[in-house]
Amino acid sequence: MESPSVEIISDCFIKPISISEQSEKPVYFSPWDLLMISVNYIQKGLLFPLPKNQDFNMNTFLQDLKDSLSITLTHFHPLAARLTTVKKQNPPSLLVFMSHANSPGARFIHAKVNVTIDDVLTPKDVPVIVQSFFDHHKAIDYDGHEVSLLSVQVTELKDGVFIGCSVNHMVVDGSSFWHFFNSWSEVFNSKGINGKYSGFAPISRPPVIERWTPPGCGPILTLPFSREDEYIDRPYTPLLRERIFHISSDSLAKLKAKVNSECNTTKISSLQSLSAVVWRCITRARLFSKDQETGCRLATNNRGRLSPPISQDYFGNCIQAIKKLATAGELLDQSVGWAARRLHEAVVNHGDKEIREYVDSWVKSPYVYKMNLFFDANGIQMGSSPRFNMYGNEFGLGKGLAVLSGYANKFDGKVTLYEGREGGGSMDLEVCMLPENMDRFERDEEFMSLVDEKKAI
Repeated sequence: MESPSVEIISDCFIKPISISEQSEKPVYFSPWDLLMISVNYIQKGLLFPLPKNQDFNMNTFLQDLKDSLSITLTHFHPLAARLTTVKKQNPPSLLVFMSHANSPGARFIHAKVNVTIDDVLTPKDVPVIVQSFFDHHKAIDYDGHEVSLLSVQVTELKDGVFIGCSVNHMVVDGSSFWHFFNSWSEVFNSKGINGKYSGFAPISRPPVIERWTPPGCGPILTLPFSREDEYIDRPYTPLLRERIFHISSDSLAKLKAKVNSECNTTKISSLQSLSAVVWRCITRARLFSKDQETGCRLATNNRGRLSPPISQDYFGNCIQAIKKLATAGELLDQSVGWAARRLHEAVVNHGDKEIREYVDSWVKSPYVYKMNLFFDANGIQMGSSPRFNMYGNEFGLGKGLAVLSGYANKFDGKVTLYEGREGGGSMDLEVCMLPENMDRFERDEEFMSLVDEKKAI
């Protein structure tokens, strides 16, 4: 039997319904943005059941998505732009910025696939077909010169709809990705009783578009490169298994209480406690020797940590990876509280001073993330956040059934955190591992004792 394949029905480009003179000016990147030039696009989306009411019409739904997207892009106009680069040789420099000149806008795709919701959600591992629910497969951010910075793909299943967004990671981090998604859903829901959208719908959280740069430099920053191999690196991803595990709020509460009791404190969070368990269990699954060093990276939002703080509505990258190291022996011989306390201390000690020192160091000696070098093969990376509003995006279809991601930015030991569908502090963990490591990880008693297996995708 042939594997199902996604069929593209139509595609087009969507421009902002209006764009101001100010919005047409180039948007320059911050250090945090420029670091991402060789990283994959962010690919996230929501799976919905098809409405049971007979009034639902797919063509009308698609047109409403396009109309509301055009209005939303008026607020988030960089997503309708393209990358432009100016190169100089003496001294070598690379100026990359966003421009609306000659950009057709954001891409919008309508697709179909002959699978059901159960075909997607029932298997133990996330099916590979899910990667086809997203555009810009394997694209890196530098490709934004030739392809759209935002691509929306709406894929019809036999009994469902998947809305997937691929967004250039130089333009957004996770906070900004979901800020846009939330605002688009908000605009979609603003359709008047006459069945039409107003020309310009206000949104509850207007984005702050102007990029942050440290005092004394910018707003125009350049990269000191002349050869493409200095800043372009297309990551190679080996064959991975990908599973989503559901952790209930009760399990997290018990784990947090245990960890804080071990450490004689009340300050260690559920997320730090869970990250410690995952770090330990993935390390155990890899069969490391006791003296093998391993690390845990936590993606941290810098917006509220700077002094003065940056607005939570800042639209762009404002994240940094905090890393803690230990030998496998230290990590596994000590209690889970020992690991959780170390992660907690790393987060608490990451403040304005540390952020500015990091950015100032980058300005003096710029570099870019190269996935095959930056992410330690012996460590783990905790990405995204269960605090993002994911299931509040309904687009008239009701609450989504699952948040799923594409091919992008995955490697052995990558863990992506989502809010649990039932809320209340529950979480879903998307875990990517080499097959032999996953086989051991999914049998690990310490980790699996936390998992609600009835809800594991």
